[in-house]
Amino acid sequence: MAQNQVPNIDPSAAPSGPGCVECSAGDGPGWWFHLRRCAACGHVGCCDSSPGQHATRHALDAGHPYLTSFEPGEDWYWNAETEQVLAGPALAPPTSHPVSQPTPGPAGKVPADWQRQLH
Repeated sequence: MAQNQVPNIDPSAAPSGPGCVECSAGDGPGWWFHLRRCAACGHVGCCDSSPGQHATRHALDAGHPYLTSFEPGEDWYWNAETEQVLAGPALAPPTSHPVSQPTPGPAGKVPADWQRQLH
């Protein structure tokens, strides 16, 4: 293993898309508050404040503990197993959903009472 390599983080893994894979596929209400990216495989899921909480579920089910923000201007990492913030390497672009995509999102799917539905 290279000196700067972290187990369970693959800097070359591209994100799975611009939004939560599961929400976009119809699992849950179809919208999210913020997005998180799996640092091992690039899976994009919704955060724990979102109704679906898909990112952490993926991390724990897949054994990929490291998530990173998929929000513009954010570059932190989170270990879903230890619940600790940590530093990590730069990941393959894009490093966030498109700036034009609203938060919460996606456009047209967010209910008027979205704030009441957050965890």
